[in-house]
Amino acid sequence: MRIFFAGALLALAVLTGCRSGPAADQPGAQNAGVKVYHLRGKVINTNAATGEVTVAHEAIPGFMDAMTMPYKLKDPGILSELHPGDEITADLLVPENGDGDALLDHIVVIAQAKPDYRPTVLYHVPEPGDEVPDFALRNQDGRAIHLHQFRGKTLLLTFIYTRCPLPNFCPLVTHNFAAINRQLAADPSLYAKTHLLCVSFDPDHDTPARLRAYGAAYIGSDARSAFAHWDFAVPAKPELKKMALYFDVGVSYGAGDTITHTLSTTLIGPRGKVAQFYPGNEWTPDEVLSDVKRVAMQAG
Repeated sequence: MRIFFAGALLALAVLTGCRSGPAADQPGAQNAGVKVYHLRGKVINTNAATGEVTVAHEAIPGFMDAMTMPYKLKDPGILSELHPGDEITADLLVPENGDGDALLDHIVVIAQAKPDYRPTVLYHVPEPGDEVPDFALRNQDGRAIHLHQFRGKTLLLTFIYTRCPLPNFCPLVTHNFAAINRQLAADPSLYAKTHLLCVSFDPDHDTPARLRAYGAAYIGSDARSAFAHWDFAVPAKPELKKMALYFDVGVSYGAGDTITHTLSTTLIGPRGKVAQFYPGNEWTPDEVLSDVKRVAMQAG
């Protein structure tokens, strides 16, 4: 696991590396034999001797009521990076057969208790009104595109990579974009004023053909016209570094074909300025769609 510090807000994410390969490509393959529940709560204390973190968490639907309990971590190495008062979300992995400990995984610190973290890289956290640079990419058709070409439209942009095996990360975000795309298509006037863009941070693997196949699975067609409203694109590596810093995306490339990353979605208004920023994966299609409609309609 790696920790990413997010610019002025000093938000950080503690994520497992996403590994590619046949086993990892299957949903839930990394967590076979366990049930996965979503947990949200506050760190009460940590215990280095037992490798546990005590969390006061909200009710976990389908599993338990709100309570304070100690949990072991799937990756004990990050225990020192958690501090009393940190607010977190995480996956709780519960063995289906009842044997073994329930483990916390995919921990995201959504609010820090300690102000003493120092970022190794300064990330820009998009704020409403920020001017968005004219980043250049290559899309699923192999065609060069750039952000300023979408001026005049409301652009919803997020980051993914096609090999991501974690269902609640890239696949969830892309699924949400697909839901938004369908709802926008139901309103021809709004559809014409908007555009969607999924940006890959995996230029070594996400070729135009790969992006096209990935996108077609969510759009439901690989016809050229199917991508008229939704592009899947990847920048060159130097451009990717600039985009990651601007859009507050922590990306790290490790051994064993591993990518560790945070999540970032940005709504850009018709004049090329940030309208809304959505860190993480807790936003809903309805929430974002409401913002898209508001920004598009304000532009006339």
